[in-house]
Amino acid sequence: MRILWLLPLAAALPTLAQAAEPARGQILLDARLRYEAVSQDGLAKDAQALTLRTRLGYETAAIHGFKLLAEAENVTALDERYNSQVNGKTTYPVVADPETTQLNRLQLSWSGPISAGGSGGATVGRQRLILDNARFVGNVGFRQTEQTFDAITLVYRPSPRLTLTYAYLDKVHRILGDGHAQGSWRSDSHIAQLAARTAIGQVSVSAYLLDFANAPAQSSATYDIRLTGSRPVSPDLSITYEAQYARQSDYGNSPTDFTLDYLALGAGLKSKVSAVTLGVERLDGDGRRGFQTPLATLHAFQGWADVFLTTPANGVRDLALNASTNVTHSKAHPVKLQAALHRFDTADGDAKLGDEMNLAISAPLTPKLSVELAAAAFNGDQPAFRDRTKLWLTLAYKL
Repeated sequence: MRILWLLPLAAALPTLAQAAEPARGQILLDARLRYEAVSQDGLAKDAQALTLRTRLGYETAAIHGFKLLAEAENVTALDERYNSQVNGKTTYPVVADPETTQLNRLQLSWSGPISAGGSGGATVGRQRLILDNARFVGNVGFRQTEQTFDAITLVYRPSPRLTLTYAYLDKVHRILGDGHAQGSWRSDSHIAQLAARTAIGQVSVSAYLLDFANAPAQSSATYDIRLTGSRPVSPDLSITYEAQYARQSDYGNSPTDFTLDYLALGAGLKSKVSAVTLGVERLDGDGRRGFQTPLATLHAFQGWADVFLTTPANGVRDLALNASTNVTHSKAHPVKLQAALHRFDTADGDAKLGDEMNLAISAPLTPKLSVELAAAAFNGDQPAFRDRTKLWLTLAYKL
């Protein structure tokens, strides 16, 4: 099935209703200029990447609950001294931002009441999809090219505390773009989630049944349960906590049999302007492969240096301390500081893989323009995980 074929028919629905309910839509403009420098042991040259990502689109106003959205994306390399994994510059470290011009999103959505006290929605077409903290499904928003999905997504909220989500993924448009052999995955995948607000926190139970025709090794079935919450200890301070467990096994076109576990635990303190958390994340490995999350926003996990985008065969355990605070020199332009320390070991703890430090400072310059300076330094303890440092300077504008 190729669900984009449905869009010409679906797009006609809001057009037919427009005469009865004229309304204004919204222009979508999102531009990001980024300088990224990477130095990595074992490679002859350092990467110097200066890229400009621009997204331009339009979303109609709601007409009887229907909206149509179309958005194009362009990434231009102003300095291409880096390995984009498409340009063939393999003597440089990887910066996964290839030049591209493509359709980023083209979707028809509907939302509205479904039953007494209940509501829901549906989205069909090329769309952005993010579930929970994006550990299993996300848009990889850090990279210049966004990950999107040709999908059908259905959402039902029988009450304000309960949300049911189902998505069928027909194709995955990955960050590497159409110029890469693995730039898109042909998919026959199903995702289902039940999320509930409870007395102990936000609970979600999910199933990810992923099957990819041209990436069979990434096919798997994952069943996941996650809890996040907080408890006030004073008017200005709260304890935060999270716990997540998942089990993953072979599914669909997977060429091997496996059963692997995932566990994440964390606790911290949070005030109105600052937060600190201590957490551990463990992805199992059986010596042949590790627990994988191929549709995740991976940059947000296990350090910004992106050493463990593919989980090693013996798994990985990440012990992390994260801290952030807002330095409010003005209410309109607060400066945010972030820092993180990571220690990486194999999943069973018998070998150290490395340490990493992350630092960032960001601030809005205007309501639509922001700037960020960030850095990551990874010190590896094994030849397979080489030392590397990364630096980013980003200027972002969003209409």
